[in-house]
Amino acid sequence: MIRAILSLVLCVPFASALAQTSTFALSDADFTVSPIFSDIREFDITIEIDEPLRAGIFDDPFLVEVDYSVTGTLTQGTPSGFNAFALQRTLIAQEFYTQGGTMSFQVDLAANLDDGVQASELVPDANGIILTFNAREVDTGRFHPALLVLSADGTGSIRNSNNIIALNPLQEIMEGDEYITDLTFIPAEFTLFDVSPEPTPEPPPGETPIGGFGPGSGSGAFGLPEALFLFVVSLVARRRRRFARS
Repeated sequence: MIRAILSLVLCVPFASALAQTSTFALSDADFTVSPIFSDIREFDITIEIDEPLRAGIFDDPFLVEVDYSVTGTLTQGTPSGFNAFALQRTLIAQEFYTQGGTMSFQVDLAANLDDGVQASELVPDANGIILTFNAREVDTGRFHPALLVLSADGTGSIRNSNNIIALNPLQEIMEGDEYITDLTFIPAEFTLFDVSPEPTPEPPPGETPIGGFGPGSGSGAFGLPEALFLFVVSLVARRRRRFARS
């Protein structure tokens, strides 16, 4: 029994260490931005993917969160009838896909993951496309969810997707009916996944972490691994005392 409990103590922190996500991020600051239709110059996309960074294909991967924004002024007479818009969307887990979105890219097997993933380390498809982020929405009433496409030659675009505004009665728009902005970038210098470590959180007041076993002289509560470890130590000590008396 002692061996089983000790195994649990060791496995809990190990399993926690294996639970990793990877974060994809880009914004208008990464590109030379050239509006083609309407004047859309500001956008930001951050996606937390529910698996660690790796080489291979990511085709609609499981997500933790999608957070993106697109802002700008519109040419008069677009289907929405808006003069300008500021779209901010935060979608949790698979909500991005259930509303109609898709995303895909492939990290080259030769990619050096130690410094993140640069655009030059993504594998182009037959059309030279290395990344598609399509935030298309169906029956949500929104005109402006975005379609972003990047190509291996350092070109790309962001435009409205072919969103279905409503199903009854049917109201839909074609890609680019609201806005189109061309993008250029330097693939080898454009980092899409950053592996910079997150800062270590400060301990709560009254707690001083010591080694790997949590609080020191403070009054904070023990975590599960620490509590199990102390239980095993106590159990071993009691068995030793019992044998000594006998």
